[in-house]
Amino acid sequence: MIINTGQRTDIPAFYAEWFANRLKEEIVCVRNPYNLNQVSRYQLNPNVVDIIGFCTKNPAPMFPYMELLKGYGQYWFVTITPYGRDIEPNVPEKHLLLNHFKYLSDLVGVNSIGWRYDPIFLSDRYTEEYHLRAFEQIASALAGYTRTVVISFIDLYPKVKRSFPEAQEVREEERIRLGKAFIEIAGSHGMMLKTCAEGSELAAYGADCSGCMRISDYEKAIGKRLDAPKKKGARAECACYLSCDIGAYNTCKHLCKYCYANAEPEKVLAQSRLHDPKSPFLIGNYREDDKIHDVPQKSWIDNQMVFLWEGSDCKKLLQHSKDIS
Repeated sequence: MIINTGQRTDIPAFYAEWFANRLKEEIVCVRNPYNLNQVSRYQLNPNVVDIIGFCTKNPAPMFPYMELLKGYGQYWFVTITPYGRDIEPNVPEKHLLLNHFKYLSDLVGVNSIGWRYDPIFLSDRYTEEYHLRAFEQIASALAGYTRTVVISFIDLYPKVKRSFPEAQEVREEERIRLGKAFIEIAGSHGMMLKTCAEGSELAAYGADCSGCMRISDYEKAIGKRLDAPKKKGARAECACYLSCDIGAYNTCKHLCKYCYANAEPEKVLAQSRLHDPKSPFLIGNYREDDKIHDVPQKSWIDNQMVFLWEGSDCKKLLQHSKDIS
């Protein structure tokens, strides 16, 4: 099965010690954000967890604990955008992030890491020209360290409107101009550009609009076929395979103005103070009225099929289980 860590918060950036403790104890508990006394309890064991997905703006705090991940498949998305501290007040300096991305790529392999450049918005400071220059600079720096870049344009959810009232939708003609240019730049640096929940408007220009985190991406990362149960995306417009996220909303201390997962900063900071690195929960601990559900888990790896990846192509080698030791 797949465990995800990045839909609700940034665990590597702010809760790496806690996650390391979860890996050591092989148990993690997650509250249902819409019914807080319902708790899902997962085993963190490579016998049943085939791959762990990360999405982070700062992977470095996890580096001291990478040895604990050796038994697991991994896929990392690292977000590197061109915004300053006016928009991303607690995100590390971008040149440092580029170095951390390269280090992580060398650790996990080029098929197990992708770059996210999102969400994209336009303003007097962050113009189309600004984005084009920044995208080229970052793509050039990451050439050879990933084969994937994901973009999306800002969505004005109610939380975003409250925290970022000056933000405006990116118009269709602007999306097309930027998208076409980004696709060309990405291709020149050996990357496929994928869109995240943007429909198919850039498919005609060479973008992969089929989902930014599909089962095939996980399979490519681990070199094995996954016999995964069918599952819908996190949103109606999302085609990605996202499940079993162990994070918690309102806990990401990057405090980005465009954040989809956070409420106001005061709530984030109050929640964060309830964090205990030794607890099985990201925030708080067991409660008397908790209803614990031990989630049934099993490996999804199909041991009769192995994938060998060469460049962007996939070769399938069928092997009978008797031939696999």
